[in-house]
Amino acid sequence: NKKVLITGGGTGIGEAIAKELGANFEIVDMEFDSIITAVQQDGVDFGMAGMTITDERKAEVDFTSSYATGVQVIVVPEGSEIATIDDLEGKKIGTQLGTTGDIYSKDDFGEENVVSYSKGADAIIALKGGDVDAVIIDNEPAKAFVADNEGLTILDTKYAIEDYAIAIAKDNTELLDSINAALEKL
Repeated sequence: NKKVLITGGGTGIGEAIAKELGANFEIVDMEFDSIITAVQQDGVDFGMAGMTITDERKAEVDFTSSYATGVQVIVVPEGSEIATIDDLEGKKIGTQLGTTGDIYSKDDFGEENVVSYSKGADAIIALKGGDVDAVIIDNEPAKAFVADNEGLTILDTKYAIEDYAIAIAKDNTELLDSINAALEKL
């Protein structure tokens, strides 16, 4: 009775992995910054939510081989004076708490200029309301947010390019090996 955690897109990959493992597929939706804790505390068997491997995360969980490449992008209102990454200097930036976009932008532009939201949708609402000047978020949800919210656009520049992997509890080598084998086959 495996539970597959996916907080964003990618259910097709998760379903395919579960099928390869002969496991039941169940989505447990939660805030991004709760995923590692859920994996550690056996609340879910693995976390699959566009998660980038970082040294800090590797100290907490193990990661499978990469299954996709992701891109962090910048969403702004149409007609914004922000046209490049450099234009973000001194601006208010919205992010989703705990994501690499959140971590990188705090390092690059200062914590005082970054407003972290529990959900990406909340950052987009803040952008539409003028509370932030831009949102840094993964490309796939960014495309959906722009499609659903008139007056927003994605800058034609990439903020960060990352490899996504699946988080698994430390020392669960049997599951790690099984998922890596499934990914290889897929």
